[in-house]
Amino acid sequence: MQWTYKFRSGRWVCAGLLLLLCTLVAAQNIGNPYKILGVHRRATLPEIRKAYRQLAKEWHPDKNEDPNAESRFVEIKQAYELLSDTERRQAYDLYGITNEDEHMYKPRHDYSQYARFSNDPFEEFFGAHFRTQDQDITLFHKLSVTARHFENHIMEKSVHTPALVLFYTDWCFDCVRSAAAWRRLVEALQPIGITLATVHAGHEASLARRVGVHGVPCLTFVIDKQIYIYKEELGSMPKILEFIRWKFPYKLVASLNNNNMDSFISDFEDNKVKALIFEERPSIRLRYLVTAFHYRERVSFAFVDMSARDSQKVTARFKAQRNADSMVLLKEDSASPAATVSTAEIPTHTLRELIDANPLLTLPRLSSQSVLEAACPVEWRAARRRLCCVALGARGAALRELRRLARAAPDRLRYAYVRAHAQPDFVRALAAGSGIDISKMDHRIVVIWRREPTRIQYEWLNETWPTCAKCDEEFTEETIQYQQRLNETKRALEQLIKRLLKPTEMMAYETHVQELADEAARGAAWRALARLCEWAERAALALRTRHALSALSVLATAALVLAAGYLMAYLVRIEEESVQRLKEERRRQNGGNKKNNNEPQPELRLHELRAEKYNGLVRLMKPGCRTIVVLVDTQSKVQLLSKFHKIVWPYRKNKTLVFAYLCVERNVEWFRRVLQLSLGGGELRVNARNCVGTVLALNPHRKYFCIYHAKHPECAKPHKRMSRMTRSLGGWAGDPEAGAFIGFQTEPDSSSADEAPDPPVLLQENLLDGLPNWLDRLFEGSTHRYYINYWPDMTSK
Repeated sequence: MQWTYKFRSGRWVCAGLLLLLCTLVAAQNIGNPYKILGVHRRATLPEIRKAYRQLAKEWHPDKNEDPNAESRFVEIKQAYELLSDTERRQAYDLYGITNEDEHMYKPRHDYSQYARFSNDPFEEFFGAHFRTQDQDITLFHKLSVTARHFENHIMEKSVHTPALVLFYTDWCFDCVRSAAAWRRLVEALQPIGITLATVHAGHEASLARRVGVHGVPCLTFVIDKQIYIYKEELGSMPKILEFIRWKFPYKLVASLNNNNMDSFISDFEDNKVKALIFEERPSIRLRYLVTAFHYRERVSFAFVDMSARDSQKVTARFKAQRNADSMVLLKEDSASPAATVSTAEIPTHTLRELIDANPLLTLPRLSSQSVLEAACPVEWRAARRRLCCVALGARGAALRELRRLARAAPDRLRYAYVRAHAQPDFVRALAAGSGIDISKMDHRIVVIWRREPTRIQYEWLNETWPTCAKCDEEFTEETIQYQQRLNETKRALEQLIKRLLKPTEMMAYETHVQELADEAARGAAWRALARLCEWAERAALALRTRHALSALSVLATAALVLAAGYLMAYLVRIEEESVQRLKEERRRQNGGNKKNNNEPQPELRLHELRAEKYNGLVRLMKPGCRTIVVLVDTQSKVQLLSKFHKIVWPYRKNKTLVFAYLCVERNVEWFRRVLQLSLGGGELRVNARNCVGTVLALNPHRKYFCIYHAKHPECAKPHKRMSRMTRSLGGWAGDPEAGAFIGFQTEPDSSSADEAPDPPVLLQENLLDGLPNWLDRLFEGSTHRYYINYWPDMTSK
């Protein structure tokens, strides 16, 4: 385990100095955290935070010369982390648990009865013979984690360590049946570096909902902060492994053969170490794929199938053994591997030990902040300072000479180079701190010491690194001079480094630097294009698998259905066009544009609802028939009736519908009586101008109506909607002549928190915009119905 602490002053303590101490402290209880911080058990979080700040300032290793300052500071920090976490503090108060790893297994749920009495609840019903090792679900409880641990550890670490998480519950027969399969998964995948955990879906219901768990048991795969749900049965191990394999990034491991061998092992533009995996099988093992994902930011992996004919040269060049797996690590000198291992199945810990011993190239390029952290780690102690010799703008022969120096460098010195155009902020910071012209920094050498993550001390080499364009081609006088300048520069650099490695020596300049830009980062458009190409290549690869026949049959069936539908639509259109042409010919034969009285023309009549037609349009309508009425006035009649006619035109052939309009100037009293009956009586005042644009769907036989109004759409509380509507249609409008029909001047009811203010002002031409959707809901039966006891009389004025 590795611990890193960030102090208030902004300094980072090297993880290696505190590794042994933190391991010993974490392996045992930290003691009484209240006593460590000097607070009582009922202390509030602000009091705990205040005590921690005072003690941290007092025992900070930079400010306290006590030899036990480091251990004391770590102890204070761990005590504060425990007491500032509500769950961990409660666990300590109840059970005395101080280790976070113990707390993550949910101490509030006691599963001890499963170990004492039975391994699963089904034994209580089916007897002891039901209990077998394959149906033992205690492994679920042992690996169970909380939602907090899932979010803070599994999700965060999934960027380099994938995880397989199973959601389960106690009383689940399918979970009992899948216990054996889960045990096999744990035994197979844990040793290769995949995290396996379980989550109790009943105790962590919110997490299960966020993940999208459809039922238990539910297997999920977490990788790169993405969660994928496995939707098949858990009994098939090969299907689960294939599912896991397909979720890794596409082309995470390149396929290497005789044709692309030279281009791969000679291209170090990505600034990564090369790792070649040799196996006598067509696909790479999952253990190596997991390792490649873990080190994908530092190592570029390639797979060689030694059984293939086109990989014999690669196998012979690196002397890979048959009947064994091999891994070869390559740096800039591809002729001599940096490390090699060969065995039947290379253990995961062996792979990681070799890669951790060779994390960077011999001369790495500072292409990102992570490379800078690895090549030039922070070390604030002068006696153990770590220097980094950085060449600006070096290329060609200069890089080869720097690599030779890097191979013979001492432990506390690392060589690197940086491209000025790729890291302009870093170069400008160096130039500003020393007052050097940025245009004259090419081929300059700077020695830096990172005392803090954002501040560095550095000193320039007085000599510029010599260059010679033709020195490699022929031996001339220019080559001799170049060699002399090169030797002088090397001696000057050696003396500078030897001087700066002394603990009492101070560097000439100091500056503040920002994080380095990630040169491998891609833009959004490039990522989208890469994703499209990935999908296309994955689809082409899937067609070559055993599932290709079923996939092709599904695609062919879908294409056949679409083709048949298109053909039928085409034939119908041809038939309609032929009938239309025939009608046009008959019309021309019968006199051009004259109407043919024998041929019925589709029409839609809008009746005026008044006292003379009231019985025919309402009271005497047959069962199943409805009357759709729009309310208009003299000013809006022409415009609203034209739009209403256009909206209801598709329903003209429905013989159960009758369309009409009502003039509110003459019949507003009838509308008021209908609203009053639907509300159960009481006085009601209605402003005629506010009623314009209202649409009523009357069912005379069943004595109910549905109502549409642009200001008051359908909602979940129809009675409150009707109350708001009647108030809006009432007499609170300011000035009818000023356009009260456009919007409603309502008085909001402050006693009801559910009533929202009216929407903005509506224009007259927009009053019927929502009518088509309302008609759809009306014919679906989803609009609210307002029942009345009888239809009131309509008097003529």
